[in-house]
Amino acid sequence: MPGNAVQFHYAARSDVGLVRSNNQDSGYAGANLLVLADGMGGPAGGDIASSVALAHLVPLDTDSHPADSMLPLLREALLDAHEELTDRSSRDRDLEGLGTTCIALMRSGNRLAMVHIGDSRAYVLRGDTLTQVTTDHSFVQYLVDTGQITPEEAEHHPNRNVVLKILGDAQADVSPDETIRTAVVGDRWMLCSDGLSGLVSPETIGQVMADFADPGECAEELIRLALLGGGPDNITCVIADIVPAGSFPPAPPQIVGAAAIDRNAKSRGGQGAAARAAALGAKASGHGADFDVSPIELKPRTSWWTPIFVSLVTVLVVAASWLSWKWTQTQYYAIGQDGYVVIYQGIPQAIGPWRLSHAVEVSDVALSDLSPVDRQRLDTPVLRSSREEIDEYIEGLKHSAVTPPTGHIGPVPQSGEVQSGAQSGEHF
Repeated sequence: MPGNAVQFHYAARSDVGLVRSNNQDSGYAGANLLVLADGMGGPAGGDIASSVALAHLVPLDTDSHPADSMLPLLREALLDAHEELTDRSSRDRDLEGLGTTCIALMRSGNRLAMVHIGDSRAYVLRGDTLTQVTTDHSFVQYLVDTGQITPEEAEHHPNRNVVLKILGDAQADVSPDETIRTAVVGDRWMLCSDGLSGLVSPETIGQVMADFADPGECAEELIRLALLGGGPDNITCVIADIVPAGSFPPAPPQIVGAAAIDRNAKSRGGQGAAARAAALGAKASGHGADFDVSPIELKPRTSWWTPIFVSLVTVLVVAASWLSWKWTQTQYYAIGQDGYVVIYQGIPQAIGPWRLSHAVEVSDVALSDLSPVDRQRLDTPVLRSSREEIDEYIEGLKHSAVTPPTGHIGPVPQSGEVQSGAQSGEHF
């Protein structure tokens, strides 16, 4: 239905797993953007890396981008994230090796743009057919592509976790795979980390994606199956159905994993029922992390718990909305406005009438004192993950200014003097 307006009906879920102590995955699901990032670099690095990737991509979740600008915008966001991660790694010895995989799927009208780097995966279910859309940037995939091993051998290869291309590893070439597609009503898209795809077979993934109508329930079931397989890694999936526009009311974005406020919560692992079931299942079957779960038989639902379920869903939606908003307020960006560099708290985005950022300071850096390159960069938001980092960026601008800044320092202008968002022509 290429000529019809469409929308995402989405959900994002993440679990720290049964072995790891912290969650280094990050996931995002919004009205126009899906993102999945699997971080790496030790306990103090992977969660930072995946969160930085989200911070650079999330501002693209607006409906104001023309279709032909999607890939350039996604590519620029990935490169900016790569530069920030490389810079962090070079300045902090504890963050050496900092990096993350990343998949982002962006919608404009009935067109989809996708960028991909690393071994996280994207699948699409069309009818009864599940297709893996991405190709892993991994060592075993290289061996498969060159005919040195079979796909079956790759599943158990000792180097199957070696990734050849990521953001933040300071390599010269970090160009992502890029595709443009038509958004087809009825398609179901899923982005996932290898904590899911490495434990649950494609046949089972396709069966579950076909059996569960609700994206959130589908994501929960896929994570449950990965936990039953041993859950040795973080498990994250982002699911979105392509539906006709207006099929569902506007919903807040969902942020899970390392980028969420309670980033290391064991939502299904730890000492819960799923953890005990995983231990018992592994012991009884003699399988460990490579245990492959077959499709389960669904039992008819009873109706007595429907009111309870509805109430629980309402509470979860409210909680997720609040957590998402709290996360946005840990982010900062700078932008040129009214002749000066203005600092904002939050992300340059809006959900309906609610803006997710507000101006907190008009710096004393005049745009006229900056180089043409710096001025052009400040035409759009320059994102950082904390107030300290945005202050460092401002200080760098001061040092590189052509002439000492002579502008004013003052309180944040009243409404109407500084617009909360980008320059004219960009909507948040």
